[in-house]
Amino acid sequence: MKKLALTVLIFCSANLAWAQLGFIKRIFSNEKDTTRKASFMPIPVFGYAQETGFEFGLGSIYSFYVDKADTLNRSSNFFGAASYSTTNTYNVTLRGDAWTKRNEWHFIGEIRFRNMPFNFYGIGNNTSHIDEDRLVQRMAKVQFDAEKAFVKNVYTGVSLGFENYKFTDKEVGGIFSVGNGLRDKDGGSVLFVGVSQSYDTRNSNNYPTKGFFGRISYQYAPPIFGGENFSGSQIKVNVRNFWSLAPKVVLGVQGMYNTIQSANTSFYLLPQMGNDEMMRGYYGGRYRDENFLAAQAEIRYRFMERLGMVVFGGAGKVFANEETQLLKNFKPNYGIGGRYFFDPAKGLSVRLDYGVGEKRPNEKRQSGFYISFAEAF
Repeated sequence: MKKLALTVLIFCSANLAWAQLGFIKRIFSNEKDTTRKASFMPIPVFGYAQETGFEFGLGSIYSFYVDKADTLNRSSNFFGAASYSTTNTYNVTLRGDAWTKRNEWHFIGEIRFRNMPFNFYGIGNNTSHIDEDRLVQRMAKVQFDAEKAFVKNVYTGVSLGFENYKFTDKEVGGIFSVGNGLRDKDGGSVLFVGVSQSYDTRNSNNYPTKGFFGRISYQYAPPIFGGENFSGSQIKVNVRNFWSLAPKVVLGVQGMYNTIQSANTSFYLLPQMGNDEMMRGYYGGRYRDENFLAAQAEIRYRFMERLGMVVFGGAGKVFANEETQLLKNFKPNYGIGGRYFFDPAKGLSVRLDYGVGEKRPNEKRQSGFYISFAEAF
């Protein structure tokens, strides 16, 4: 009996070891799946910040082709994540990016609920860390865009979006409560309706190695909620271009301009600098104003089908409408990152980036670490 038990134990251990080796071999395999089948990737969400405590949750992405037979059909991607923290904060996000057959229609959707502490530093391109004021934001957002290709690579679209915000000041007497010029401090609601125009020649919507993408959108918010709630317009411009420098090396560049125009702009709608996609290394919202202008370049080296690395750098600024020196006072950023392609054929990846920003007098150099799905741009 002991010999039988020992034989079974050895057999199970050998199978477990073989399965682990098979799993390791698969996740680092240099082969592409050419069947164009759907893929699903879960990833844990875990982090820590003084404001939120320990944060944990789960995220995932589901990707598929509407038309597997058409090799030019772009992949449709759906992303979801939910997290909760030890300070009772939560963040739930659902995003969709869908392409129909022949890429004739393009649909973009987002639903987000957030209850999250964050640091507020004031308005402008030169805020100080000493003015840090801790707030709690409750936000609900629904956004939907639909675009149609009337001419090859040229998409005309419409959009509809709703956002609702509420704020609680955790440090009464700070810059948020005593600062002048901040509108709608308690929060409010806004409904946007808009149009967009884009031109897209990229060879992939996930990991392009060549091609151009440009999009301009205009959104208007009518005064339907009354009071101090925002009414006005915003314009967003996003341009990108990609070149293949070598079989495994790609150069990508991006330029971005966002502006919001109104006589009663709510502070929380002002364009912000810093996130996991543009100006990595800056705390999101450290700098905010009526206009945001930035550019970045990224060299991507995909040395295996499953693994890659990047180096990036850029510059950006926020400024008021009265700003006259538009080409001055840009803030730099630079950094490195790693990529794991969980679906090499579609170019879908999990990325880890570390970005570094400016060092202001009497402050530590600004920096940030990011774990995200898909490329930054």
